[in-house]
Amino acid sequence: MVRTANWVGDAAMTLPAMMAIRETYPDAHIAVVANPLVAQLLENHPGCDEVIVYEKRGEHAGIFGMLRFASVLRRRKFDCAILFQYAIEAAIMAVLAGIPRRIGFTTDNRRFLLTHPVPFGEVEKTIHQTDAFLRIVNHYNIKATEKVQALALLESERAWAKEQLPAGPVVAINPGAAYGAAKRWYPERFAAVADFLAKEYGMTAVLTGGPGEVEIGNDIAAAMQSPVLNFVGQTSVREMMSLIDAASLMITNDSGPMHVAASFKVPIVAIFGPTNHTTTSPFTDSYRIVRHNVECSPCMLRECPIDHRCMDRVTVDDVTEAIQSFLLDKSSS
Repeated sequence: MVRTANWVGDAAMTLPAMMAIRETYPDAHIAVVANPLVAQLLENHPGCDEVIVYEKRGEHAGIFGMLRFASVLRRRKFDCAILFQYAIEAAIMAVLAGIPRRIGFTTDNRRFLLTHPVPFGEVEKTIHQTDAFLRIVNHYNIKATEKVQALALLESERAWAKEQLPAGPVVAINPGAAYGAAKRWYPERFAAVADFLAKEYGMTAVLTGGPGEVEIGNDIAAAMQSPVLNFVGQTSVREMMSLIDAASLMITNDSGPMHVAASFKVPIVAIFGPTNHTTTSPFTDSYRIVRHNVECSPCMLRECPIDHRCMDRVTVDDVTEAIQSFLLDKSSS
């Protein structure tokens, strides 16, 4: 049983470690426990045989919901639990499920619940998240010959995206960030970048995002002069994945969809402010990061308590220059 991370981006970054488990134990039945959104992300993935949905805010809410879910896992008689979620809850779940081997970081004061603890120190805080998740499994000699972060789509899902999009190049614009408003660049600046791409490169902008970001998407669409397709709040996770997969380029904040784009090898220009670009940068060779060094970044806060200077200093010109240098490099390679 693999308890994956709760955020879409973090779950995407567990994929190299998941594939290491698959390569080391090719005949094992691997079940991933995930919340409803992440469960969609991992559908049909070769790194697991099934996804078991844990609805902490639904039928599995509270202590009795946890006990009911643990009893379901107990009946499955799993041999081992690998915990990519850092919280003590994941270890408690594995103990209640009677899983005899429990592997995970010693975070959240849960060392006593783990049979196979993995130390979590200063190094683990500073390396890329894909490497941190790999350390959990590598510590017990679970390794892969290649570090791969890739998601899976059905041909029918790719066909759906093709039906939604116009002919010609598409740029996916992801203006939200589920973690908090501090990670979000400004709608009018996203709109200006999208208009630039339409004028200079003939790209049609496709806006992606979740239900909580509808207002941001509407603000961008209203500010744009060129045609735009606004899918914010209108797609499932699987549909969002297929739209991103079809894009020629993505412009985004540090977000879950950014890591989805990286998993599909879509070129990325990512705007970073309060988060650490060294630990959560896109795991791909095709990206540019746009950021400004300010004294308070990375603060890792969900909301900025002062003037949002780390994002405010990122201008439209900064982003368009990154795009142009990126596209120039790609055309010459």
